[in-house]
Amino acid sequence: MQGDSIVIEEHHRKSAQGVCELILSELKSINSRFTLTIAGESGSGKSEIATALAEELETHGFSTVIFQQDDYFVHPPKTNDRTRRQDISWVGPQEVRLNLLDEHLRSFIDGNQYVNKPLVNYVDDAITEELLEFNATRVAIAEGTYTSLLGNANRRIFIDRNYMDTKNHREQRMRDSSELDEFIDSVLTIEHGIISTHKEKADIIINKDYSVSLNS
Repeated sequence: MQGDSIVIEEHHRKSAQGVCELILSELKSINSRFTLTIAGESGSGKSEIATALAEELETHGFSTVIFQQDDYFVHPPKTNDRTRRQDISWVGPQEVRLNLLDEHLRSFIDGNQYVNKPLVNYVDDAITEELLEFNATRVAIAEGTYTSLLGNANRRIFIDRNYMDTKNHREQRMRDSSELDEFIDSVLTIEHGIISTHKEKADIIINKDYSVSLNS
């Protein structure tokens, strides 16, 4: 998403290295493209860990592309916020074009060289389009709150930090003060009720201390 700010810190790299250790042997054993999802609540570090993981995989020779769920929302950010305030039942997976994101992952798996994907511009509150080329890319990462629901994933990763754990991170990344009002607290509570149930879908868990483990 244009206008977003991603700052990678040491704990994000710690998680990325842990995930890489768990999947590297599998990646080396296959010649096909590989897909991962990174899910978790707002502010849990999905974008940062996805970026750090892509960089870590690159050091092992695996070119990686990232799909951001934020680009697949039905409405651009400010319009989506107004829609939520008019009807809070709008909050949930229905806000996102998950089917389209899943189609694009399928296109990647099938060996296509590019997709035309949506691109959100936060400042302009608009959704445009961009050509995302794959070329020799071996790994695709889809990151976002509801990406555990995607079907075309070889491995699913879940960040086990709830919206109370992530408050400081959300404050650092907020684009305007409205993102921390009481209504947003209500949204995060609803999202927590939905997303917390997705932990069971994960193959890999990133724990509260950013350590990494297989989901038992």
